[in-house]
Amino acid sequence: MRCVMTLSRVIEALLFSAQKPLSIRELATAIRGAEDELSPNEFSSVREAEVAAALEQLKIEYVEQQRAFQLVEKAEGWQLATDTQYAQWVRQLFPAAKPARLSAPALETLAIIAYRQPITRADVEAVRGVNIDGVLQTLMERGLVKIAGRAEIPGRPLLYETTQFFLDHFGLRNLEELPNVEELRKRNLPVARASVVPTSRDDAGSPGPSASAKGSGDKPTWATTPQGRGD
Repeated sequence: MRCVMTLSRVIEALLFSAQKPLSIRELATAIRGAEDELSPNEFSSVREAEVAAALEQLKIEYVEQQRAFQLVEKAEGWQLATDTQYAQWVRQLFPAAKPARLSAPALETLAIIAYRQPITRADVEAVRGVNIDGVLQTLMERGLVKIAGRAEIPGRPLLYETTQFFLDHFGLRNLEELPNVEELRKRNLPVARASVVPTSRDDAGSPGPSASAKGSGDKPTWATTPQGRGD
C-alpha cells in the first residue's frame, strides 16, 4: 500500500506539471524513464495496470477529501481540473470574453454529424431540410467538425466528422458515450441521392450536359429523397 501511495504522488506530480491530458501509457513511460544518479528509480518496472490503479485511488482520494480540483478522464487521457463549483471564482483569472454559444441550427447539425459520421453535407441537409453551408463553416471554425475524406459516390462529395476537440468540449471519452448512441444510429433518416439529369446528345451521339443542370460541366445535382439509412 505504501508503494502504491508513493506511486500516486509521482503520478500527481506528473499530472500537475503536464500541459495536456496524459494517457496511462504516457504516464507509465515517464515514470519508468526517470533517471537520477543520486537516487535509484524504484518505479523503473512499473506496469500500466499499477498506474491505472493509482489513478483510481487518486480520483477517490480527491473526492473524499473534498479538494477544489478533480482527476478527470478525457478522450486523450487523465488531467487535473478545477471542480466546477468553484468556476465563478476561477473565472476571474480569465476575464476574456466568453465564446458565443452555438445556435440551435448549429447544435442540430452537429448532432447529426456526431451520430452519423462520416456524413456528406447533402445528407445532413436532407435531414434538416435546409442549406447548412454557413452552419457547417461555423462548426469547422470552432474546431468541432473536420473534413474526413470523400464519399465513394458520383461527384465524390466531402465527408465530415467530429474532432478530438468535440469530445473534450462535451466531456466525452469516445463517441460511444453519446446519449442513446445505438438507438439513434439505427434510426432511419432521409439521405441525399444524386438525381439523373436529362441530357441532350450532340451530333456524335455522345451525351452532353443539360441546360437545366445546376453547376458546371458534369457535376451532378442533388435531390432530397426520404430513403432509409442503416448503420
